[in-house]
Amino acid sequence: MGATGEVEVALLNQGREDEMEVYGYRWSLWKLSLVAVATVCTGGLFPLVLYWLPAVNIRVTARRCPLRQAQLLLLHTKDEFGNWFRVRVKTLEQELAPVDESVPDVNSVKPAQVSDVGNDEIELLQRSHHQQEQAKYFDHQHVKYLWDPATHNFVRLRGLEEGVPCWVFHQHFGTGITAQTQQYRRVFYGYNEIAVKVPSYPRLLLKEVLNPFYIFQVFSVGVWMFDEYYYYATAIIFMSFISVFSSLYTIRKQYCMLRDMVSAHNVVDVTLLRGGTSGWETVASTELVPGDVINIPPGGVMMPCDAVLLNGTAIVNESMLTGESVPVTKTALPMNADSIPCGVPYSPEEHRRQTLFCGSHVLQTRFYGGEAVCAVVVRTGFSTTKGQLVRSILFPKPIDIQLYRDAVCFLMCLAALASAGMVYTIVLSIMAGEKTEKIVVETLDIVTITVPPALPAALTAGIVYAQRRLKRQGIFSTSPNRINICGQINLVAFDKTGTLTEDGLDLWGVVPIQDKKFLAPVQQISGTGDMVVAMATCHSLTRLGGELSGDPLDLKMFEATGWILEEPTVDDRTKYDSIMPTVVKPPCAGAISTEDTDIDLEMYELTHGFEVGIVQQFPFSSTLQRMSVVTRTLGERHMHVYCKGAPEMLATLCAQDTIPEDFLLILRGYTRKGFRVLGLAHRRLESKVTWHRLRSISRETIESNLEFVGLLVMQNKLKVDTISTLEELQQAGIRPVMITGDNILTAISVARNCGMVAPCSQVIVVDANFPHNGRPASIRWNLSDDTSPLADGDISGECSKTYDLQPYHFAVCGRSYSVLTEHFPDMLPKIAVGGTVFARMSPDQKTHLIEALQNVDYIVGMCGDGANDCGALKRAHGGISLSALEASVASPFTSCYPSITCVATLIREGRAALMTSFCVFKFMALYSIMQFSTVLLLYSIHSNLGDFQFLFIDMFLILSLAFTSGHHGWHPSGRVPVGPCPALA
Repeated sequence: MGATGEVEVALLNQGREDEMEVYGYRWSLWKLSLVAVATVCTGGLFPLVLYWLPAVNIRVTARRCPLRQAQLLLLHTKDEFGNWFRVRVKTLEQELAPVDESVPDVNSVKPAQVSDVGNDEIELLQRSHHQQEQAKYFDHQHVKYLWDPATHNFVRLRGLEEGVPCWVFHQHFGTGITAQTQQYRRVFYGYNEIAVKVPSYPRLLLKEVLNPFYIFQVFSVGVWMFDEYYYYATAIIFMSFISVFSSLYTIRKQYCMLRDMVSAHNVVDVTLLRGGTSGWETVASTELVPGDVINIPPGGVMMPCDAVLLNGTAIVNESMLTGESVPVTKTALPMNADSIPCGVPYSPEEHRRQTLFCGSHVLQTRFYGGEAVCAVVVRTGFSTTKGQLVRSILFPKPIDIQLYRDAVCFLMCLAALASAGMVYTIVLSIMAGEKTEKIVVETLDIVTITVPPALPAALTAGIVYAQRRLKRQGIFSTSPNRINICGQINLVAFDKTGTLTEDGLDLWGVVPIQDKKFLAPVQQISGTGDMVVAMATCHSLTRLGGELSGDPLDLKMFEATGWILEEPTVDDRTKYDSIMPTVVKPPCAGAISTEDTDIDLEMYELTHGFEVGIVQQFPFSSTLQRMSVVTRTLGERHMHVYCKGAPEMLATLCAQDTIPEDFLLILRGYTRKGFRVLGLAHRRLESKVTWHRLRSISRETIESNLEFVGLLVMQNKLKVDTISTLEELQQAGIRPVMITGDNILTAISVARNCGMVAPCSQVIVVDANFPHNGRPASIRWNLSDDTSPLADGDISGECSKTYDLQPYHFAVCGRSYSVLTEHFPDMLPKIAVGGTVFARMSPDQKTHLIEALQNVDYIVGMCGDGANDCGALKRAHGGISLSALEASVASPFTSCYPSITCVATLIREGRAALMTSFCVFKFMALYSIMQFSTVLLLYSIHSNLGDFQFLFIDMFLILSLAFTSGHHGWHPSGRVPVGPCPALA
């Protein structure tokens, strides 16, 4: 930083995963002149070198300068790859009028409140105007960075997702932003669309042929043609054309599939509230900007942006993002609630239950009185959750493979050998008095002989045959070069639902309690006891199109009771203290004719007129490991609390005299058999607790002093071939792990059932918490089937005790994974090595975990079937999709059959192709060295080598090497057993 406070280098996204250094440059006229001269002198080769090396490119064409004056920027990523990017600085050409201050606006708050809101685009523009500067920015991988004169640095353009207090969003309610403000913001944010541009064939061809190996092939072919070596040159040209155009077709097809997938929901009609006197109006979703207030229709809509819900509730299908087709209930962001204080900054991750994400399908919305359900737009375009997913597909991190690094090193050694041969040939030719033209040709021949230009085509041959074999087995590849990598895979990450298991859970039975003792498990239950009512009410089911919809676990549990669920109507509010609850009732509660001989009259009399209204619901919390509802039975004064959750957690909330003595023994018996076990509890509230008073009572108070009523035993059915495939992989020394968006307890149960976790092994649940109320971030280690933690108290910093990782498997949920990533990065490699179950993982977390596994030197395969797996499938060394829909766009491999047997097949074919590539590589290397030696020998005796003489040498060497090499390690049929890879031994 100079005396004026200007800087030439700064950090972007400091502390984030995509942290980068940025350097400022301006065009230099004299440097550009020298580049032009070098281009002419090298015959156009010098610009190619600059194209391959962007850091050198900008340094030889521009000069360093302060960032404020920069016309060009050089970006350097701070990750292990250290990539360089060259971008241009642009200016906002449109002259913008001042923003209308008459309407409450999050980006025009009072100066004292600016620190609460953060650096938004309007504040940055005002700073630029004050310093008489144009607003400058640059784009990098669909992310816009604006120039901030105050910090002398570029800052990432944000929506309203960071640093905005929750109360600010409610300022928009009933007002919206004006058309002038909307136009103002669109200049910065652009149109709300996720546009995937499909490159043309000429552009793709130019990018493909500018690869250094293809340039060397062109150079070699030119030398051979000049030396009248036509046959071999023609063969190389033919093979290269086939390789290039097949690659172009595959790449462009993949771009088209991604564009079609994204554009299908890019533009929808939305109703937004226009500030001023305009009121509601219908516009295209591309017109939306952060701060717009939109109406979510009762019949639902495909969300075109990320928005925070202001009022009412919404039933949302987030399968596009999470892979779980279970509808999720979204609630409004409270203004004054203990759970979300109004001064707390809004965060899409912390407030997922109040956020509607782009790409999710809103099935229906509800609000009392029929009022419009409104939401405030917080992110648009590529900044949305769906946009970030598409960005991870378009710009994946490079894959660092030791095999390719070693191949490049070996070719460099051959190049060094060729250099020595060139010197030797030049000396001999000069001593023999050869012509300059012949000396040049012979010298270049040495280079093209020693460094085999046919190596890429030869390596491709084995891959092409492997690709054909995979196609015959129903596995299609969009990235054939990764087939070799699949032969090195030593860890495979599996999604759970739809991959390892069938969709959903099945009810195995219920274990009721009587006289503080567990009864025998039963399959069918009836009556109106606490156990039955708990199963009929403690859920989050809703009716969509007349059909029950919700969590599969809740659905199976409710269907087992045979009860009827009715949605609230206006007429029902008089029954339940002026509210409109969801009502459940037994099948015999309605008007049934008593003349029917099949009706149990005793049961009819017991249940006739029996209705239970769900007055209040406390949704499931992975942190609390439970959900609960407050109900009121028609005709009763008392309300009841029913709670469902992890049995160990409920045991701490229940009165001890209601818990059977063999509670832990029975529970462990079911969990060790692979069942998913839930506990049910009940409590009757005092008569003085009314609905209005209920609103002021905390959840902890309501869920205390419960009575334990029984266990609910569920089973998640595995696919037929899951166990056998995992056994085959484990016998081959390949480690399986599970990465799912489902509940952690369900995931652990499935891991035990399918053999990922051995019966004798323990599962340690890693429970990490963010800093809160002055307390530092902490970690607790709990056994999944025990009530006591492994380490008493919180663990901050390093662990106080070291555990043997061999008999243990770590299980981590998404929230704990975020804590580990942010506050305990040193623990992450240990969790990656010992972790087997990763549950409640978001798409970004799945991708990050794949990278963490790669950082500890695993060659990672990934198998999934949902759009939420796209980033992980793209990032893995070998990703295989079981779906022909969204995931197949990003995945290098797609299976026609929804079975994980394709994983073993892919690894088997990958090992065959890998061994073939090793042999081809050795063959070509030995061939080049022997040919190099032979040619030097002939040159040393001054022989004139013609086309047929070269062909004779080639045929002799090929036959000699084929005879001596035999078929050791060469498996053209691909029939290689899945075992420890010989190439990696």
